[in-house]
Amino acid sequence: MNFEEKYDLIMRNVKSFSCANENKSNSNELLDILKVRDAKIYWGTTPTGKPHVAYFIPLMKIADFLTAGCEVTILIADLHAYLDNKSTYEQLLPRSTYYRKIIEAVLKQMQAPTAKLKFVNGSSYQLSEKYNLDFHTLNRLVTKRNAVKAGSEVVKQDENPCISSLYYPCMQALDEEYLAVDIQLGGVDQTKIFAFAEKYLPMMNYKKRIHLLNFMLPSLAGKKMSASDEQFKIDILETEEELRKKIYKSFCPPGNVDNNLPMYLIKYVLPKPFSLRIRDDLILEDAVEVEQHFIAFRISPIELKDALITALNATLEPIRKQFANSESMQLIRDAYD
Repeated sequence: MNFEEKYDLIMRNVKSFSCANENKSNSNELLDILKVRDAKIYWGTTPTGKPHVAYFIPLMKIADFLTAGCEVTILIADLHAYLDNKSTYEQLLPRSTYYRKIIEAVLKQMQAPTAKLKFVNGSSYQLSEKYNLDFHTLNRLVTKRNAVKAGSEVVKQDENPCISSLYYPCMQALDEEYLAVDIQLGGVDQTKIFAFAEKYLPMMNYKKRIHLLNFMLPSLAGKKMSASDEQFKIDILETEEELRKKIYKSFCPPGNVDNNLPMYLIKYVLPKPFSLRIRDDLILEDAVEVEQHFIAFRISPIELKDALITALNATLEPIRKQFANSESMQLIRDAYD
C-alpha cells in the first residue's frame, strides 16, 4: 500500500475528532506521518464485565489499522477498572487475561495480521514513579468540574462519587504519552475525554494526539452496550439459545431502522462480505440492500432477526470453540464467579 491507501483504510468508517473541529488539520497530520512511517495507534478497554459483540466494531478498525501496517497497542486498563469500582483488585489479573484472550480470538476470526500488535496492562507503567509525578502534576492543573465533565459519558456517575473516579480522564490523557502513540481510537462516548487530553497534554509540554471515533452499538434497552450490564448485552461467548432470546426481544419495528439493534448488528458487526439468507428466494450480501428492503417492508422484523441469528451465530461459534476447554472455563470462573 502507498501512504494514501493506508490513510483511506485507517479512516474508513471512523470520524476524526478535534476539540477545535480542526478535522482538516488532523487529516493533514496523519498524512504527514504516513509519508515517512507507519502510524502508531492505541485503543483501550477496561476489564470489567465479559466483552460483548459491540467490541467487534473497534476490533474491526484495529484489523484495518494492522492491515495498513500500523503499530497497534491494545491497553488493558486494569487500574482504570479498579479505580472506577468496576473490578476488585483480585479480579484484575484473571479479567485482564480473559480480555486479552477473547480479543485475540476475535482478531483471529477476522484474519487480522497481528505481527505489529501488542497488549499492555495499564498497571505495568501507571504505578511507576515518573507516571505518578506526571499524574499529580496534571491534577494540579485540572479542576473538579472539568474532571467530572470529561468523564461524564464514560465513568460511572453517582451523586457522591469516589475521588478515584475523577482520576480517569487524567490517566487516559497521560496514556497517550506513555504509550508513545500518534492516534487514539475510541467510541463516540469518548469525545469529552479526547477534548480534555487535547487541552491538557500541551500544558504538560506533551503533544496533542489525533483522535478517531467509531460508532457505538446500542444495547437491547437502546442505550450504549456496556460490559457491566448483563441483562442488556450480547456476550461474545453467548450461547445460541441465549443469543436467540436476546435478538428476539430487541427493538425492531417494521420499516424503522433507527435504534434498531438487529439492523446495527448487520451493518457494523457481521464480517464483510456476508451472505444473509432472508428467505429461500432472497439472499442479500450488502447491508445497504438489507436496510432498503426492510424500509420498504419487503423484509419483516422476524425474518430479519432469524437471518441475523443464523449469521451471527456462525460468526461466534468458532470463537466459542476456542474457549470450550477446561483451562478457559477455569479462567472465566476466576474472573467472574
